[in-house]
Amino acid sequence: MQTFPVLDQYRNYMLAALGRSELTVKEYTYDIICFCRFYKQDKRLVSSDIEFEEIDVSDIDVAMLNKVTTDDLLAFIIWLSRTRKQSNAARARHVASLKSFFKYLHSKKRLIDNNPAYDLETPKIGKRNPKYLTLEQSQKLLQAAYESPKESNVRDYCMLTLFLNCGMRLSELRGININDIRDTTLTVIGKGNKERTIYLNDSCLAALDDWMNERMTIKVKPEAEKALFVSKRGTRISDDMIQIIIKRLLDEAGIDTRVYSVHKLRHTAATLMYKYGHVDIRNLQMILGHQSVSTTQIYTHVDEEALQKAVESNPLASFDPEKNSGNKS
Repeated sequence: MQTFPVLDQYRNYMLAALGRSELTVKEYTYDIICFCRFYKQDKRLVSSDIEFEEIDVSDIDVAMLNKVTTDDLLAFIIWLSRTRKQSNAARARHVASLKSFFKYLHSKKRLIDNNPAYDLETPKIGKRNPKYLTLEQSQKLLQAAYESPKESNVRDYCMLTLFLNCGMRLSELRGININDIRDTTLTVIGKGNKERTIYLNDSCLAALDDWMNERMTIKVKPEAEKALFVSKRGTRISDDMIQIIIKRLLDEAGIDTRVYSVHKLRHTAATLMYKYGHVDIRNLQMILGHQSVSTTQIYTHVDEEALQKAVESNPLASFDPEKNSGNKS
């Protein structure tokens, strides 16, 4: 991905100082580059016949960024809505990326005179229940992974088992080292570079044992010696490869990959624990590594069916005043 010096500095700041995940940094970087391309196109700084994705941003400097106004940012958000047909949620992320970037340039580094994103409003996002696999779909997916004819099925089944049982993020699974596993616990590094302990159940332990035996047959490269999950080339498995694997497994299980993805497996694990394991919301917060319990509360939607049944089971549910009207004294 083509960048420019100031953006590279900001990327390093997010990773080192703020402890943002690699995926978050990648998304913010793309959003900022997208705005820079729009800005150059909108100000006619590039030829009109150049494809948008081909617009060069390597020449973006502080002088150019200092000219950006709030109106330029608003024009970009409107363009995302009308031309790119982006949802409120997608545009909200772009706004968050721009606000963070320009705050860094203005308040942190003092590189620009004003912060054009200061008053930029975030599009309202309606509350949506998280998408998740049912218990039956989850079992079908695990079975498909276990029976897959692929040479990597032992590793892939193990990764899927950890996703569905532990509710970890993609970056957390990718970053696991062998020495992070101690008896029945696993230590992962989550958002904000925060460490948390995950407890492993029998399915996870069995899948890990099988994979560790398989891993011993792979010639692992020196730089990946500590990595739990490695490719057949002996390198630590990448985020992109994990996404490709999960998408393939979902497809093999007959599950719509346009709706479900790696992150939906995290939603699935949380929902199944809450619905079938009757896990307390505070404990679920700790398992998922959420900073605020309000984030975890999105999973309480699964109780709606139970609440409906509870109301219907009330002995007064069948009371009919018309039938009893003749019993008046």
